[in-house]
Formats: sequence, C-alpha cells, structure tokens
Amino acid sequence: MARASTAPKRALRALSGKSVGASLELFAGGGGLALGLHEAKYRHLLVSELDTRACETLRANLGTDVSFPSLNGTPRGRWPLAEADIADLDLSPFEGRVDLLAAGAPCQPFSLGGLHRGDEDERNLFPQVFRVVRDVRPRAILLENVRGLTRAAFAPYFDYILDQLRAPHLAARRSENWMDHRDRLAIRLASKRRLDPAETYDVSFKLVNAADFGVAQTRQRIFIVAFRSDLGVDWEWPVETHSEDALLRAKHEGMYWTEHDMQPRPDSEDSRITARRVARWTETKAGRKPKRWRTLRDELKDLPEPVEHDSDPTIANHIGIPGARLYHGHTGNPIDRPAKTVKAGVHGVPGGEHVLVRTDGAHRYLTVRECARIQGFPDRYRFEGPRSEAMRQIGNAVPATLARVMGTAIAKHLVDADG
Repeated sequence: MARASTAPKRALRALSGKSVGASLELFAGGGGLALGLHEAKYRHLLVSELDTRACETLRANLGTDVSFPSLNGTPRGRWPLAEADIADLDLSPFEGRVDLLAAGAPCQPFSLGGLHRGDEDERNLFPQVFRVVRDVRPRAILLENVRGLTRAAFAPYFDYILDQLRAPHLAARRSENWMDHRDRLAIRLASKRRLDPAETYDVSFKLVNAADFGVAQTRQRIFIVAFRSDLGVDWEWPVETHSEDALLRAKHEGMYWTEHDMQPRPDSEDSRITARRVARWTETKAGRKPKRWRTLRDELKDLPEPVEHDSDPTIANHIGIPGARLYHGHTGNPIDRPAKTVKAGVHGVPGGEHVLVRTDGAHRYLTVRECARIQGFPDRYRFEGPRSEAMRQIGNAVPATLARVMGTAIAKHLVDADG
C-alpha cells in the first residue's frame, strides 16, 4: 500500500514574507541556482556540492556576507552546505519538509561540447536525482540542463528521464538496464492501474532562452518542472519579458543609442529588420510590450575597464587578460548584443564566447567578473580559485536571474495549490 502523504498541509507564507518555502539543492556548483532561489525567498534546508573549489566559493560568499539577509530565522546568509558525493548522502530525513527540490545535474554527458556519451557517461547523475525524489518526495521539482539533452540521439533517454519523474517510486530493479526500466515505466503509466497521486508527478519541460528573461546572454537551456500530482497544480510557464525584436526596434529608431548617450549610428543588425518585424512592432501581444534584450553594453557599462594582469582594487575577479584573438569561427561578442553562451572553458571555447568586440573592432577577453555579471551574479559575489576554476563555476551555473524567475513562478503555483 502506498504511503500516505507526509507533506505539510499548511499554506506557504505570502511572497512578501520571510520565506515562500523550503528548498533542497543538489549539484550547487558555484551557486547560481541557489542564489536565484534565495532571491526568490526560498529557505535552503541544504545545499550539496562535491567540488572543492565550488564549495570554497559557496563558503566565501554565504557564511558572513551581510548582503544575504536572514531568512526564516536561519543565521544571516548561511546555507547549510554538504560537501559530499551525492551518492553518499542520505536525505530521507527531509521527507515531507521540502517544497522545492532543485538540481542542475552535470551537463557534460549531454553537452554539444562534451563527449556525447549520455546515459553511458559516469557523470550522468540523473539516477541520483530520482533516488532523492523517492526519499524526499518534494512538492515541486526544478531541473536544468543543456539543450543537447533533447538531441535526436538522446531522445529515448530524455523520454525516460521524464517518465522516471512521473513515477519515481517505480525504481529500476537490479536486473534491469535503463531500456527495460523505460519500457516497464511506459506500460505502468499508460495502464489503467491506479497510481497514487501522492507518489507521482505532473511533468513539463521547455527550452528557455535566458535573454528572453532579461539576462544579457543568449543561453538556451532545458528546464523541467514537476509538481506532485496530489497538489493538482495547473502549471503555466513564466511569460517572456524581453525580446530581440524590441532590441532591433530600439536600435533602428535610435532609443538604444540615446540611452547610452551615443549618436544614432548604423548597426550591422539593420539587415535583420524585415517588413514582418516592423509590422510586429505595432502590435501588442496579450496587452503587453516586451522589453528589449539586454546587451553587453547594458550589463558592463558601470564596470571600470580592466587592466591587464592587475586586480581591480574594489571589484573581485576583475583582471585584464592579454592575448585575445579573432579569426574565422571565433568572432567574439559584439558589445551591442547579448553575449553568446558563457561556457566553462577559459580562452579556447569555440566561437569566441569570452571575447568582447567593440564597435570599432577593438577586442579583449571578458574578465571573470564580467562573465559573472552576465550570469546574474552580483559584484559582491567572489569566486575562489584560479581563472580556470572560476570560469568553470560560472559557465556551469544557472543564471541567477533566470533561477529567480522560475522559483518565483513555482512558489506562486504552490500558494495557489494550498488555497
């Protein structure tokens, strides 16, 4: 017989209060997802991470920084941190206490820049996510991963991920490989045999571009959101607040240049302005007009120009790096566009993702601090370790801005479910 639901039946606190609910995070990395959920007013019961440098970064920022206010009576800014392999953590004591389980499982097995081994890669930690879901039975789940997870080669395994979330209590048997388990799950989910709604989840996924939510970066990632079926949540994805069309219009009509105290100037993007787009500019969808995409000029305008080899005396991780080059296939980031996807490499990532290109063609490497800003980290947030380690933490992070948007939307749906 299935277990009775042990989740608290109380309503979450109002969004304006101290906390919207309790969260548990796996694979925290440098803290982008955790920071965004903190800003959405979740109270972290536990944040787990194995990497030593990432844990140093978390401790450096979240132990004493007064900029992170006390939530729900916890010590100021403190998130309980478990520096451990997720396979060694018994999280069952949190059963019935978690409103949101969040995880950004390592993306390398499915990344376009990785080895593309998917389910065969030992870094595929989705099975650990499902184990924690079974043990904790959170009310809601938020997962993020690279768009490569939806590639045709991985489609069967992606469908398997979704079905495991729908019925996590139907765990794989020792004798089953993932394909046999997938088939058994599909049969049970399609059959008329009753599944306890307190044990199953309603699952949705969407490819999201961070630029559409005010992040100065065209970063496309898969988000998976699930709610326990007994809550009866009718999930709606957050509506995009920013658009490329609005940016093109602002440049074409001069508002963008005026905002930056610049003379109106021809822009290479004028060629992308079509009659159809001009017609759309006169329309208002659902009574709203999206803001324009944010650009690198917007994001970096108040940062001092970095000095090569020298640390900025007031801003952490802001050191100029010499040697930036542009060449075919390595074209850099135009300053009046959102950045390309910030990645976990340092210099050699394809496409020149970490090179800033000014309007006169001058170019340089983006600093660690500038990449952190693009990912939504505030300037007070310091990254530990050498540049390579800091960039790995930043490139693997969920943009804090986007995490806040998703966390806030989930909290509102949980409030509605509580009545």
